[in-house]
Amino acid sequence: MAKVITQELLDRFELELLTGDSGVHREIHTSDISRPGVEMTGYFKFYPKERLQVLGKTEVSYLNELTQEQLRERMDNLCTDVTPGIVVTRGLDVPQELVDAAEAGGVPLMSSPYKTTRVISRLTNFLETKFAPFTAIHGVLVDLYGIGVMITGNSGVGKSETALELVKRGHRLVADDSVEIRQEDYDTLIGNSPPLIEHLLEIRGLGIINVMTLFGAGSVRSHKRITMVINLELWNEEKQYDRVGLDEETMRIMDVELPKSTIPVRPGRNLAVIIEVAAMNLRLKRMGINAAEEFSERLTNVIETGEDQPPSPEDRSED
Repeated sequence: MAKVITQELLDRFELELLTGDSGVHREIHTSDISRPGVEMTGYFKFYPKERLQVLGKTEVSYLNELTQEQLRERMDNLCTDVTPGIVVTRGLDVPQELVDAAEAGGVPLMSSPYKTTRVISRLTNFLETKFAPFTAIHGVLVDLYGIGVMITGNSGVGKSETALELVKRGHRLVADDSVEIRQEDYDTLIGNSPPLIEHLLEIRGLGIINVMTLFGAGSVRSHKRITMVINLELWNEEKQYDRVGLDEETMRIMDVELPKSTIPVRPGRNLAVIIEVAAMNLRLKRMGINAAEEFSERLTNVIETGEDQPPSPEDRSED
């Protein structure tokens, strides 16, 4: 699990620190953000004190209607020893009682000039990305026609060489050898390269090459959503490979099922072209065009009705 501290929010989101600088290194442990509305009325029984607190126009307006004694009591309860920070939006004037309570409790009190919904949206997206489930897989990730294709297979099967050919054909490299994957949503996987080997390809017999230096900035990208998996394996004469495309194989990564195709490797096969076609065929399937199903329907129709039979030799001789 990644660690996020309040100081990162100050640096990234142009927040102004009003007080509580002693608590800027407090850790944030959840992406959930709280708008303490019911707490403003004095009900703190289920107060999520471990969350980042955001006060908007509604909350601040309500605070201004409280008596000084009520305000002081509720702000003391709001500013606990584990609260990572309080953000006041719209550049609103902050009640002095809140400033005093935050300073006494060491809670970072921050101000943002932007609207509440925008602040919450940006903070939530940032924290969800940081706390997203994470894993790493040995493989290559390439952007083909806007589709993130992860190429897997045993070491030495030709993943990096295939990626190099794809880059030469105008596609973009995301990661080689190790793909870091985070699950940003229940069905979304984002892959990127470890910083140490970003933009680098290892080609056996040649060594390490810098793809961006050789082919330009348009040949790489920092991250990409993973849409499908291509598994390369050495050709096995005893194994039956799918020749029609009706069988749909999947690969599960964390909580997401991805379509997977297994491509046998042997001399003479142009793997780059095959993977290109696999990516384009996936796009067609998502548009409702499935060549394998169309062929199966034609075949079924021929078997059941006898129509669409090829012309006999006698018919061809008459023509």
